[in-house]
Amino acid sequence: MSGYQQQGQGYQGQGAPGGYQQGYPGGQGANQQVVQWFHAVDVDRSGQINAIELQHALVNGNMSKFSEEACRMMIDLFDANKSGTIDVNEFGQLFNYINQWKGVFQGFDKDRSGSIDVNEFSQALQQMGYRFSQTFMQNIVTKFDPKTQRLALDNFIVVSFQLKRLTDSFKRRDREMRGQAMIGYEDFVGLAIGAHQ
Repeated sequence: MSGYQQQGQGYQGQGAPGGYQQGYPGGQGANQQVVQWFHAVDVDRSGQINAIELQHALVNGNMSKFSEEACRMMIDLFDANKSGTIDVNEFGQLFNYINQWKGVFQGFDKDRSGSIDVNEFSQALQQMGYRFSQTFMQNIVTKFDPKTQRLALDNFIVVSFQLKRLTDSFKRRDREMRGQAMIGYEDFVGLAIGAHQ
């Protein structure tokens, strides 16, 4: 695997914005606005929100729904008991997380189109501390939207989260910080599918 020091590319990223492990602001329960939105999203009135309910509630700036992949990833991120759903307090944390990423995303969406092109995406990742080739950036954008080659907010969140997860995992294996790691096939596959760290 290629590294962060070779050819100026790689993994020094910090994973903006501020980390996904932060709790809801003030460490308190959810505020009234969040509680009201939670109840509106909780269609089956179970007191829990699943990825499908979340997907129906979230819209990108270009008016497309968030992808199921993004919703499952975010539910999984805040689902403390690993039930596949989130309660109102976990939803408050998710609400904050999405708003943080939305702020980062909007800072790079210069034309306010609700999506970012490969150059805006490249600038965003550089600000987060990542150094990748233009070809790599283009490949990521094309993977998520081959037709328009732009990233909406949901895909931006997914890519940013995956880059941070994989970077952190790679760093644990690159003990000499050379931008290279010996990795077994099973370990590689486990990392790629998110089965382990």
